[in-house]
Amino acid sequence: MTGEAAAGEAGVDGQADRRVDGQDGPQQTVPGQAVPGTRRPPRRKRSRARTLIAAAAIVAAGGVATAATLGLGGGAGDGAVASDLPPNTVKVTKETLEDTQEADGELGYGPVRTAVSRLPGTITTLPDSGATITRGRALYEVDDKPVTLMYGSKPAYRTLREGTEGADVEQLEKNLSALGYDGFTVDDEYTSGTAAAVAEWQDDRGLEETGAVELGRVAFAPGAVRVDGLEAEEGDPVSPGKKVFTYTGTDKAVTVELETSDQRLAKKGARVDITLPGDGTVQGRIDEVSTVIDPGGQGEDPTTKIEVVVWLTDAKARKAAASLTQASVDVAFTAETRENVLTVPVTALLALQEGGFGVEVVKGGATSYVAVDTGLFAGGRVEVSGNGITEGTVVGVPK
Repeated sequence: MTGEAAAGEAGVDGQADRRVDGQDGPQQTVPGQAVPGTRRPPRRKRSRARTLIAAAAIVAAGGVATAATLGLGGGAGDGAVASDLPPNTVKVTKETLEDTQEADGELGYGPVRTAVSRLPGTITTLPDSGATITRGRALYEVDDKPVTLMYGSKPAYRTLREGTEGADVEQLEKNLSALGYDGFTVDDEYTSGTAAAVAEWQDDRGLEETGAVELGRVAFAPGAVRVDGLEAEEGDPVSPGKKVFTYTGTDKAVTVELETSDQRLAKKGARVDITLPGDGTVQGRIDEVSTVIDPGGQGEDPTTKIEVVVWLTDAKARKAAASLTQASVDVAFTAETRENVLTVPVTALLALQEGGFGVEVVKGGATSYVAVDTGLFAGGRVEVSGNGITEGTVVGVPK
């Protein structure tokens, strides 16, 4: 057999080996790839692999994606050896990847809630819009008798009197203690000591000293409130269920509406970065996450959104936002962080014939396909791991 014939049979697809960069002699291969006495597997066309991975890159550009998400999984490479060098190369780098996404937010005082009367009568006193009301102060008056604000997460739903037990009793006793009344134990039992403290409180408020708290005489909120707008006027008749005014908290907060597909970003307790007008950046913490359904207008379909409330938690943030009543801000959410991981550009990934992803490793004048497992996709890069993949490994990328 002539030397030319032998060279021809050694080539991939029955063709003679291609020369690299115009050099003489057959192309070098990675040791261990060729098996004596057997034909090499058919070479995959580079255009096919690049076309397949382009679709994966488009998916990854939209947010977090993994091989499992794309239905392609990891796996061993097929050992195929590339016939020419890629147009460009990059090195595998070690870095921290963050899956971040920005959304528009509205700086204000958080969610707006409604104060509803539970008493019958006539409204005789209302607060001013923008007023701040703290624990023990009157929210408004019905028949010249105050409805008092106390702090707590559980709404009032019944009259409290001696013998009553429950979490609402303990909530009332905590407030009485904070206001300076004593003679009882703060627990879930409304005792004679509690009744005596209530009677003293009623005397101070100009109420009949019954020792029992009638439904509607006290309203609970998580903290101090800021009157947002009035829903009634002085002199209006009221009955249980009548809206009196709307209110918010007194601390600055940012409200963000996210698409339901972005719910992964909204993790209660997570920190976010907020860019205020003037490009100042402060931190906040996600406090509330809720699903909001907008019924839509005439001829419009209802839409579902994820409402996120972010409170400005530290002194720097509160100071920076103090002069802003309402403002549009940018909120950067971080859904996941991977520290010190090996990464390559998403465009370096190839779709392997047997499934999964690989990269084209370049070493000297030869290249080979190496299977990789993918992790986090973020910022146009992807976390990778695989046999022989280390920091500094050279891989191919398209132009």
